[in-house]
Amino acid sequence: MSETAGEEERLRRWRLVLGGDSDGTGHSLSGEDARMDRALAALYGGGVPAEGGRRGDLSASAPRAARWLGDIRRYFPAAVVRVMQKDAIERLDLARLLLEPETLRAVEPDVHLVATLMSLSKVLPEPAREAAREVVRTVVAELERRLAQRTRAAVRGAVDRAARAHRPRSAAEIDWDRTIRANLRHYLPDHGTVVPTRLVGYGRGRRAVQREVVLCLDQSGSMAASAVYAGVFGAVLASLPSLATSMVVFGAEVVDLTRLLHDPVELLLGAQLGGGTDIGRALAYCRRLIRRPADTVVVLISDLFDGGDRGETLREVAAMTAAGTRVIALLALSDEGAPCYDHDAAAALAALGVPAFACTPDAFPELMAAAVEGRDVARWAEAAVMRR
Repeated sequence: MSETAGEEERLRRWRLVLGGDSDGTGHSLSGEDARMDRALAALYGGGVPAEGGRRGDLSASAPRAARWLGDIRRYFPAAVVRVMQKDAIERLDLARLLLEPETLRAVEPDVHLVATLMSLSKVLPEPAREAAREVVRTVVAELERRLAQRTRAAVRGAVDRAARAHRPRSAAEIDWDRTIRANLRHYLPDHGTVVPTRLVGYGRGRRAVQREVVLCLDQSGSMAASAVYAGVFGAVLASLPSLATSMVVFGAEVVDLTRLLHDPVELLLGAQLGGGTDIGRALAYCRRLIRRPADTVVVLISDLFDGGDRGETLREVAAMTAAGTRVIALLALSDEGAPCYDHDAAAALAALGVPAFACTPDAFPELMAAAVEGRDVARWAEAAVMRR
């Protein structure tokens, strides 16, 4: 590229960044560049913001919003489109326009959009409901493609390892192949035999459910992306015969969505983001679901900002852990990085032996494997942070 052409391209890019007229750069836009500039101006405004901030305009019109959504999908890569859609929802009340099927059909499906539709699920008119389902279905399918196989493989392996009895009570319960391999260092060459100092058994085998998992999900607005991932993971875990999985969501009220785990689309649209947050009440309900405490993992997904009685929350956690239940607090289940959370509540849980940390969706399969297998989850979390 010649020096002149390079300078022209630099001015073009600055003109698109700055918006407004061409006075600042001396560069005029035409053709596709001009259409791209209009799409940006509709969201971010046309130039240097006046006092009070720059603001775009979609004129509260579903057809215009649909055209704008189509334009940005044409001119920008998918990752940029998702950022612009999120900004439009926050800046221009695009959420209200998503009640129209014409707008919904024009969007780029992503996790944040699904979270917005979850918050609107109770007010979606029937014509828009099927379009919303299609958006959610597309995102769920992509997340399952990315995460389901790894989750199933990790958790199945953990259940198999956890089920092995180290103290078989009869010869019929001894897994001789694993026992021999576990004791090879005790081989006596003069006698041609292995002295088994540790017996490995078949355990209770595959005839019974080995573990219970209860996902307890905070529905406050700050947990929006976490709610989407939790719904998908809940459906994947529920598909494993070796687990009995429950899904409980809560705000001021507690709702058991276990019956919808077979259909993550309906599960997500059945949740309702926003409202209060009563963690203690939710955990009390979860404790009633537990049949075999020592074989159960409870995953509380919450930023721990509690609108209820924190004392009740801690009493419920203490009762669970005293019975042998493993409790984990995930401050976020998303790719968003370090969340805002209640540090005092996290410290109080840590004093009860309950680790509290954020987890990315890609790390969640390994986390569940560690929890199901009975490994030290706090140590696992520290190692996972070091690996990043």
